[in-house]
Amino acid sequence: MVDLGQRRPLGRTEITVAALGFGGNVLGNLYGALDEAAAVDTVAAAYESGVRFFDTAPLYGHGLSEHRLGACLRHYPRDSFVLSTKVGRLLKPHGRIPPPKLDPSQGGIFTDELPFQPVFDYSYDGTMRSVEDSLQRLGMNRVDVVLIHDADEWTHQALYRQRLDEVKQGALRALEKLKGEGTIGAFGAGVNQAEACEDLMDLGSFDCFLLAGRYTLLEQDALDRFLPRCVKEGASIILGAPFNSGILATGAIPEARYNYLPAPESVRQRVAAIEQACRKHGVTLAAAALQFPLAHPAVCNIIPGARSRAEAERNAVLMQEKIPVGFWQDLKSAKLLRADAPVPA
Repeated sequence: MVDLGQRRPLGRTEITVAALGFGGNVLGNLYGALDEAAAVDTVAAAYESGVRFFDTAPLYGHGLSEHRLGACLRHYPRDSFVLSTKVGRLLKPHGRIPPPKLDPSQGGIFTDELPFQPVFDYSYDGTMRSVEDSLQRLGMNRVDVVLIHDADEWTHQALYRQRLDEVKQGALRALEKLKGEGTIGAFGAGVNQAEACEDLMDLGSFDCFLLAGRYTLLEQDALDRFLPRCVKEGASIILGAPFNSGILATGAIPEARYNYLPAPESVRQRVAAIEQACRKHGVTLAAAALQFPLAHPAVCNIIPGARSRAEAERNAVLMQEKIPVGFWQDLKSAKLLRADAPVPA
């Protein structure tokens, strides 16, 4: 059970966040189109449920998520919530012809996107331009947290080291300037690999990392080096994709998703074994998935997505579910959870 009102520090900044946030990728029509009114109502439901941290990115629906999130949040006092967006891709108009569909590894997991082509740009000028463009789409005069998006080997493969150099010479300098001026309160990176976070930490001082799916009920390799380093250096983790793209919410059903793609059989079998422990202890799988990462001292909050008012409200309810200590003990005994993983009390 998690106290939704308790605030946690974001790195060593003055920003504090509640344990439950909102991931805005679904607002960009992740996996399927979302009705405009339903999208805005979902954000409203999250806010009404006590959520005060909202994350988005230009990539999500090629600007659609930022438009929708801003359309709702503009009705609430600006100082009542923390807003995060990303840099690293500029959205370019594509004329009369729809832009080509991106490969899933490059973010092509959205439907009915706005007619813009995302173009990687980690330069100083590109970063400044990206922040300005995001403010326009959001209809806001500021964002609180800016994250360098997808500067990882998962995304860039052979170009990874080149991209890191671009970040060092460009995006990092720009964000340091914006923070120094007080334009933003914190900066970090949003990536899918803990190893990439460590490489980025070697380049400069980051306040936080949005780590997507790499510290969950299914994966705890980040305990080896990355999370201890975060504690030592005072960097916070915003845990994205706590359901590993779906399977820890749906369970091991045939159409379950893992890492944005259909889950392989080995992953479905592992989740099925976790579900057995859930049934034994009367625990909801999704509640365990949401609450588990928050036991680690580096994790300041989690940001599950939601496609409807009901899902947004359910996320808040799941955080309140009481999970017996014996459940975590059984997972560790069955080697379904690392023995050194902190668990909720």
